[in-house]
Amino acid sequence: MSADPLPSAAPRPVAGLLESSALRVVARMLLTVPFWTSGLAKLADFGGTTAEMAHFGLNPPAVFAIATILVQLGGSALVIQGRHAWLGAGALGLFTALTIPLVHNFWAQEGERGMLAMFFALEHIGMIGGLMLAAILCHRRAS
Repeated sequence: MSADPLPSAAPRPVAGLLESSALRVVARMLLTVPFWTSGLAKLADFGGTTAEMAHFGLNPPAVFAIATILVQLGGSALVIQGRHAWLGAGALGLFTALTIPLVHNFWAQEGERGMLAMFFALEHIGMIGGLMLAAILCHRRAS
């Protein structure tokens, strides 16, 4: 008996889809949509991005803006490409984790605003889990 508690194999048509390299790329693209779209928007409005960094007390704002754009776009590219997905997913996961105390600090907010920040924090935690799974799956494919 296997120690793996997961259900048995998927039906043949589903298994074929799950084994498709095209589906893996599309899945990694979809997983990273929040990052690369944000990175492109921040790049297009660098002045607004710098102001956002200053608003959250990140100094010097231009350096944090550049770092944010590089992490979001570079990390996304690495995850989508798949070869160094562990590095891209790690960078995006760490970036996402850091936004919780910096931006979505629900414990320091009250009422509806605090509740909204908590929901964002929980979504971020789920995203970190998705990034971890992407890194694991890419690593298994490479092994």
